[in-house]
Amino acid sequence: VLYKESVGTGTPTPITPEMERVKRNQEICSSVLYKENIGKATPTPVTPEMERVKRNQEIISSVLYKENVGKVTPTPITPEMERVKRNQEIISSVLYKENLGRATPTPITPEMERVKRNQEHISSVVYKEGLGKATPTPVTPEMERVKRNQEHISSVLYKEHLAKGTPTPMTPEMERAKRNQENISSVLYSDSFRKQVQGKAAYVLDTPEMRRVRETQKHISTVKYHEDFEKSKGSFTPVVTDPITERVKKNMQDFSDISYRGIQRRVVEMERKRVDQDQENLTG
Repeated sequence: VLYKESVGTGTPTPITPEMERVKRNQEICSSVLYKENIGKATPTPVTPEMERVKRNQEIISSVLYKENVGKVTPTPITPEMERVKRNQEIISSVLYKENLGRATPTPITPEMERVKRNQEHISSVVYKEGLGKATPTPVTPEMERVKRNQEHISSVLYKEHLAKGTPTPMTPEMERAKRNQENISSVLYSDSFRKQVQGKAAYVLDTPEMRRVRETQKHISTVKYHEDFEKSKGSFTPVVTDPITERVKKNMQDFSDISYRGIQRRVVEMERKRVDQDQENLTG
């Protein structure tokens, strides 16, 4: 605490792409130099006895460490301590980067990628082998409540540290650029859709389960249709009757009477008889 009180305020500096590149080069150089100084070794198999001794040593070290630890008084982390901690991290980062010299970038070869992946796999396997059996515990409502409270507290503390921003007006140029970006995104999305999806059918297996679901959906739709029909049966919608509607209705009724009673057929027969009679009168 006394050390942090004597630290002044620092000036934060942004991390540029050049600084990121130098950092990666330094890591690669350190890894290469470390591997060059390592000589050849003879691998020895890890026996169960060696595993047992290693575990016992870890347990003994943990017990001895805890026995030597005395009682401490916990102190809350105040916003001032958080600010000083962040300033120290920024100052340490700046001083470290100032002492860096020039490095020669080395390309990442396929061999380096292969070794890196193998190391990750080995680390994952060794880590999983050291895990013991765990007892799952159910998530109780109390645990859910505490978790939500922690999230709310974290959100409140985060928002308290935020500074005030300066709103900028949305100019017509910004609106135009935004619309252009949306149009470009839409065009690219449509092109990708046409190339990948359009014109291609999605094949789905017609399994017995899918057929059963389809039949069930049909039955549910039929039941719903009949239910709606029964509810609407007996109800009507009033319509205003105007002269045009009355005229159309009368014409439709006349057409229906002519078709039903056969009046049109009788009229045709009477007309044919009249023509025949006029011909007989002319010839007679």
